[in-house]
Amino acid sequence: MAHIIVVGNEKGGSGKSTTSMHIATALVRLGFRVGALDLDMRQKSFGRYSENRKRFLAKEGIELPSPTYIELPEVDPATLKEGENIYDVRLSSAVQQLEAESDFILIDCPGSHTRLSQMAHSLADTLVTPLNDSFVDFDLLARTDAEGENILGPSVYSEMVWHARQLRAQAGLTPIDWIVVRNRIGAQNMINKKKMTAAVDKLAKRIGFRIAPGFSERVVFRELFPKGLTLLDLKDIGVTQLSISNIAARQELRDLIKTLNLPDVKVNF
Repeated sequence: MAHIIVVGNEKGGSGKSTTSMHIATALVRLGFRVGALDLDMRQKSFGRYSENRKRFLAKEGIELPSPTYIELPEVDPATLKEGENIYDVRLSSAVQQLEAESDFILIDCPGSHTRLSQMAHSLADTLVTPLNDSFVDFDLLARTDAEGENILGPSVYSEMVWHARQLRAQAGLTPIDWIVVRNRIGAQNMINKKKMTAAVDKLAKRIGFRIAPGFSERVVFRELFPKGLTLLDLKDIGVTQLSISNIAARQELRDLIKTLNLPDVKVNF
């Protein structure tokens, strides 16, 4: 069976699509077959990222290692059995379609609570949650006091992950390996950075997730999206001299893939 990686966070702007494309492409470059889905039926940022890549490669007449991206199949409501949910059937059909020819399936979830997102989380072998380094984003995981030092209780997204874990346990499946990825860690506001680090560390022990280094805020990510490219593609399109920022970003990606600790994955880029 393919190992399912779900990239989820119920808040927009946390870097889900950038994280998704870089993880998926890195795995393909490491020799794995990767299928990919975007469950954001409205914005489809990851889907557009994939379409941009396909269009750019066709225009330039080149080939680059790429995940196999598909749209969710349409389902005729008349074919549903009693009690079946159309979104569950669409997602199950897509996963089944990809599974036969994939070592990994990456599912990018919307920045909101939907039935598709709920279903995807219950399928996750590995759950990756990008989180901007601010208490506005942290509030999605847990409520804190006014000083941001004491955790008052889990918040909506954590409760959804807990429910997904319960469903997997009832089905006799392996537990979800949940990794929170800290993106856009600020270099300036050291007080906020220390408070965030302490809060994330405390919550990790309390509700059971691992912490991974993410991506800093860099112009290169905004430049890559229109062409559907990733940091690992730059040399293949003729960029012979990487900037210091690009080299640092590649190291961040390397550290992220290592920390995910995916089965049989050895990072060599």
